[in-house]
Amino acid sequence: MTMKDPSLPPPIESYLEHLRAQRRVAELTLRAYTSDLAQLARLADESGVALEDVQAHHVRRWLGRLHAAGLSARSLARILSAWRGCYRWWGRQGRLAHNPVDGIKAPKAPKLLPKALSVEQSVALAEQAPGAADDPVLAVRDRCIVELLYGCGLRISELAGLDVHATAAGRGWVDLDGAEVHVLGKGGKRRSVPLGRAACQALREWLAVRPRLLRGEEAALLLSERGRRLSVAQIRVRLSRRALQAGVPTRVHPHMLRHSFASHLLQSSGDLRAVQELLGHAHITTTQIYTRLDFQHLARAYDAAHPRARRKS
Repeated sequence: MTMKDPSLPPPIESYLEHLRAQRRVAELTLRAYTSDLAQLARLADESGVALEDVQAHHVRRWLGRLHAAGLSARSLARILSAWRGCYRWWGRQGRLAHNPVDGIKAPKAPKLLPKALSVEQSVALAEQAPGAADDPVLAVRDRCIVELLYGCGLRISELAGLDVHATAAGRGWVDLDGAEVHVLGKGGKRRSVPLGRAACQALREWLAVRPRLLRGEEAALLLSERGRRLSVAQIRVRLSRRALQAGVPTRVHPHMLRHSFASHLLQSSGDLRAVQELLGHAHITTTQIYTRLDFQHLARAYDAAHPRARRKS
């Protein structure tokens, strides 16, 4: 049992206990709800209104105050969700006739574009030569990681799950002869992605030295120094290290290479449907975000090159 907070009204305490004991929400989620509902209690107290008497106009006014205080649209949406859930639960207890938060929406959060590397940065990352102190076997493996992330647009979980051959475990695998990689994506959906020339070459070089790390009959394509399947966390660390060596002036994470794959492919081909298939997106609307990246690229080229875009000094 958690200790009760004497500053919180009994209805809020009861709701939080319901979330903890009945809904079994995570501890971090429970803390967020506690903070958001404590804010509701403070705002109601400052306005001289009981929680059960709160109306929609109160909620709108408080939302405006929080927005003016600098809270982001995402934070406001989370707060409204906590308030709405509390009042909905309270109403089910038969103590409220209506939910004052129903129908009230937070300001729209701006859609953040995914970060992508430039073509030059992506190539530099892939072709980064190993340093004098680098293990040559690990350097070959790390180049293979980059080529599969950038050359095939794989998710990091898909990459980490790849096996050398198709296995009974049902994970993804590589088919070097057919120049394809078969992956197990989100929701257990399978797809095949072509392997480009650079990715095939990187795979051949890695498979040639992979036995040096192999222990037993490990099926994983990518191996750690101990001969075990390379974890998602280890891939992140190795990629970040390689990006620093390549002098890429930004923090590189695996999904950034997937974004780069999609953005650069769309810039060259303009075929949104093909990019959707290669990424394994269930809906075309998910892929359309890359059209905005493509437009930004075109806009920069226009600003830099077109005579009518240049400002007079």
